[in-house]
Amino acid sequence: MDEFAGVLRAWRERVSPAEVGLPAGPGRRTAGLRREELSALAGISVDYIVRLEQGRAKNPSPQLLRALAVALRLTDQERDHLYRVAGAAPPPPGVVPRHIGPGVQRIVDRLGDVPLAVFSAAHDILLWNPLWAAVNGDPSALVGDDRNLVWRHFTAGHDGTDFDEQHAEEFASDLAADLRAAVGRYPRDDELARLVARLRSVSPEFERRWAEARVAEHRASRKTVTRTPVGPITVDCDVLSTPGGDLRIVVYTAAPGTEDAAKLALLGVTGLQTIGTSGR
Repeated sequence: MDEFAGVLRAWRERVSPAEVGLPAGPGRRTAGLRREELSALAGISVDYIVRLEQGRAKNPSPQLLRALAVALRLTDQERDHLYRVAGAAPPPPGVVPRHIGPGVQRIVDRLGDVPLAVFSAAHDILLWNPLWAAVNGDPSALVGDDRNLVWRHFTAGHDGTDFDEQHAEEFASDLAADLRAAVGRYPRDDELARLVARLRSVSPEFERRWAEARVAEHRASRKTVTRTPVGPITVDCDVLSTPGGDLRIVVYTAAPGTEDAAKLALLGVTGLQTIGTSGR
């Protein structure tokens, strides 16, 4: 674990507060992140980070390593090194990528004036900005399968979001078809296989759509988000794919000059006063 402790300290100290949206503040003894700041970003206790950096904590979990890799903005190669020196196997080929590299993180940082979230190819939400949380509710309250968009749609519906008839049909059909495409790309992902099996067993609608054997990628929809602090907002939802990492960047926009655009701008001021950045 000596190598693990060394790279963890070095990578923490190379990330500036500005890179992660934190004020530098006076009296800093390091140009990089403080342990307290890394703790907040990764959702890990300060005490545990201290023990990791001192080589006293053994066998950190893959979930913890993934959180550290995202918080420290590691490249894919650095993430794999972190896993190996911690005694864990890096995510193998054939498994849905869930690592958010520095480039995607910078996109999230710079597009703070629109609701934006990052999903895996299996539609697990991985990261979001404060405006996304203001529009949709804070995803940090969700756990397990409830963090998966397909699961929530077919088991709990889309309460709080209205589609017209055409977009409702397209959205549900595309979600099932997109998940089937992910199964083809990631045949070794046990979590993905388990998700599909559970969906087929509990949702007759998903089972019907799965039986159609349609393969596609969900790219766009139009919806009205009905439960925002400023009232209903109709948005265009566009899905951008990242090359290599197979992540989905979902962005909400409204046409300039419209009432919906004005509501989004207002929410960017009022809705963010009580909502902070979070995500994993």
